[in-house]
Amino acid sequence: MTHNPIRQLKYLRQTLSQNKKPLGFFLGAGCPLAVQMPKKKWPLIPDIAGLTTFVSDELKGTDSKKSSFDILIVELIKARENDETIDKSIADKPNIEDILSFVRALKQVSIGATDVRGLKESDLTDLEKNICKKIVEKTSVPLPSKETPYHQLAQWIHLIDRGDSPIECFTTNYDLLAEQAFEETGVAYFDGFVGARQPFFDLRAIEDTLIPKHWTRLWKVHGSINWYFNSNHEIYRSTEIKEDDSCIIDPSHLKYDQSRKMPYLALIDRLSSFLRQTSAILITSGYSFGDKHLNDTIVNALKANPTAMVIALLHDIYSSKYEKAFTYAKSRFNLSAWTFDEAVIGGQQGKWKVLKPDGLEDENSGNAIVPIPETIKGADGKDVTIDQHQLELGNFAKLGDFLQALIGENQFKIEKEDDAK
Repeated sequence: MTHNPIRQLKYLRQTLSQNKKPLGFFLGAGCPLAVQMPKKKWPLIPDIAGLTTFVSDELKGTDSKKSSFDILIVELIKARENDETIDKSIADKPNIEDILSFVRALKQVSIGATDVRGLKESDLTDLEKNICKKIVEKTSVPLPSKETPYHQLAQWIHLIDRGDSPIECFTTNYDLLAEQAFEETGVAYFDGFVGARQPFFDLRAIEDTLIPKHWTRLWKVHGSINWYFNSNHEIYRSTEIKEDDSCIIDPSHLKYDQSRKMPYLALIDRLSSFLRQTSAILITSGYSFGDKHLNDTIVNALKANPTAMVIALLHDIYSSKYEKAFTYAKSRFNLSAWTFDEAVIGGQQGKWKVLKPDGLEDENSGNAIVPIPETIKGADGKDVTIDQHQLELGNFAKLGDFLQALIGENQFKIEKEDDAK
């Protein structure tokens, strides 16, 4: 079984050219890795594994003196080993989101108790604050230029005519990179907050979509490094990063008090509602399907709405780390998963194969299809070099180039139509 990347690029171009169908992008933790940086400064923001390593190195104790963080990790691993829903091969490898969720779960039962799993309520409060502070330290960075994939996405949004169907961008990232790119490119957007002095979370505007149609929607599903609680414990968005305050980073499902549930559930529901619209298209980038609740939300919406489509663009060649994404795609004809060398489309897994190489130049917007030289034995027994091809849209930088190329194609189309008139 093979898939023709030229045909899929044509389909994607046509999809992105539609101005009536609901269209959204889902940006995961892998997207900042695609931002070009000077040597020894890459990545701009590490992935979840890198962020976990950074926070752990910063908060762990020494061999002679264990820290509260060390005690927490020991207890978390014990809990995960006894949890039948967790794969035992990764039970002893919790990531930063698992760690933060566990801290908050313990805080819920620590009230009035002497200690919980060897940790006092004050220890847990300090741990939550320090973990969030370290996350902010690593993710509170600006984009290095105006020529990043985030800006290319923003420019494409800014220059296309979507009519009455605005772009919706969902992200699990806590950083402010999308906001920076949108503002520097002049993209008007709504992120769920209204107000000027201390913008507050407006649930009604989200649920009833009471927003100007030309505004792009930016939904930060797991919170943000500039979301905080005010003195009344109400959520607001700040225009500055407050180093001494614990920001609202909510990486997992229903493990917090009622005030924390509200934005998380509202934004998860927004993702579900988006995918339940007729002919909705969601393109994911930098997301490897590691969040069970998000996966359930996406798959259940696709089951309920056969007209919707999700195209998951996955970085690098197919490997076991994408087994979960491929398994979902094999069970849902309206979920496609594309790695560099293989894809699941229409429930069928196969390698990419260019069937019409003569047409590659015209069809290869943004040089998304990359020739990979391979040496094989010819009929005469001699080595022959041929080009295999990879479709590398799973690299957020390549997706940005693809969108940039579409801007030129659309402009050319508009000029031709004007000339015809």
